[in-house]
Amino acid sequence: MPRLLAIVAALGALLGAVALPCAPAQAQTTAALPFPPPVQERVSVLNARLGLHPDKTRLVLELTDSVPFTVSVHGSPYRVVVDLPDVSWPGGNTVMAGKGVVARYRFEGRDGGASRLVVETDGPARVVESYLIPPRDGFKPRFVLDIARTTPAQFAASAPVAATTATASVSREAARPPARKDPIVPVAAALPPPVPPRAAPVPEKPMVVVDPGHGGVDPGAVGVGGVYEKDITLAMARELKRQLEGSGRYRVRLTRDKDVFIRLRDRVAIAREANADLFLSLHADSIGSANMRGLSIYTLSDRASDREAEMLAAKENRADALAGMDLSSENDLVASILIDLAQRDTMNHSKRFANMALEHLGREVKLIPSKPHRQAGFAVLTAPDMPSALVEMGYLSSPQDVSLLSKSAHREKLGRGMVRTIDAYFKWLTGAQKS
Repeated sequence: MPRLLAIVAALGALLGAVALPCAPAQAQTTAALPFPPPVQERVSVLNARLGLHPDKTRLVLELTDSVPFTVSVHGSPYRVVVDLPDVSWPGGNTVMAGKGVVARYRFEGRDGGASRLVVETDGPARVVESYLIPPRDGFKPRFVLDIARTTPAQFAASAPVAATTATASVSREAARPPARKDPIVPVAAALPPPVPPRAAPVPEKPMVVVDPGHGGVDPGAVGVGGVYEKDITLAMARELKRQLEGSGRYRVRLTRDKDVFIRLRDRVAIAREANADLFLSLHADSIGSANMRGLSIYTLSDRASDREAEMLAAKENRADALAGMDLSSENDLVASILIDLAQRDTMNHSKRFANMALEHLGREVKLIPSKPHRQAGFAVLTAPDMPSALVEMGYLSSPQDVSLLSKSAHREKLGRGMVRTIDAYFKWLTGAQKS
């Protein structure tokens, strides 16, 4: 996604540079005075977003600079509290609706130059992780808080000890917590000392997010012999993840690694939260004919793209329309142009991947005889800043396809073809970025 941010930021600068009337220049009439010492600017929260994952809910704050923090879990009522230094968050004191384990969250200014983020949960919860991501790939520092449900018994068994401070230079008196009646679980994380920049940073491996279609209460297509699409897609996703990670060239994440239900938009949110460089959704369709068989691949259609761009350009969606960019302050024309630019570039990359996939997969498995590359408005393909493709691995209404997809040897062969496709795509992408 850094390629998109560079392109979009460049156009945004051009569009934002609208000529404004200039005030007349004023002559210097006083002697030059020494410049006052620079004022230390307050760290600000630029954006906040919630993401749903199969086993947790993630809250991300994008900041102008890194800050120390302390995290603690409380009961009566159940909540997670993040104590911060004096941080500015315009509009953050408004109670914001949650999702997943998060019921709602709000921001509070506190006496003595401190701030607090209060995350109310819908029941007993635990903090899985809390950490800061340093600035990279065009993104500002990000604070990440992962929260998961727990049982009342497990929550009650947590030691009622105050969370320790995230900074090492706080006096004992300042670090002593006030008396509390509710249990507190110690989960504080310390801000590491700043690391000097490296002369030649090692580039991060591409992130590939694999989405096994359906799951949980949604079995997907039911094929010959009663096989469920959700089981076929999960088995194939695990095999592809195994091969990609085994190559040592990629980071891989699954939108689900067990039989759980995840909404379509949340699958996209998981991938965007992971800063995915490529998103692949795996499916296996079923139709009325047992003779139709073979693999096909879908990318987003132009018509669906237009509808999605129009929706994303709405004011209430702009803050999360493009990863790493908040368009909420832009006017309608600028926001629409920036989103359309990013989306068109993404669609071109998605089509490039699809063509490469058919070339490589066609050597391993049978393709459908007519138009194996198709376009449709699948919800999982609508992210404007992440190349995406949906792979229909075969037809569960075909006894032959069911037999193949149920065999580990065939899934291994299909995985090899996908890995070769992904290798070819990122090799092409690297060359395109250098040219």
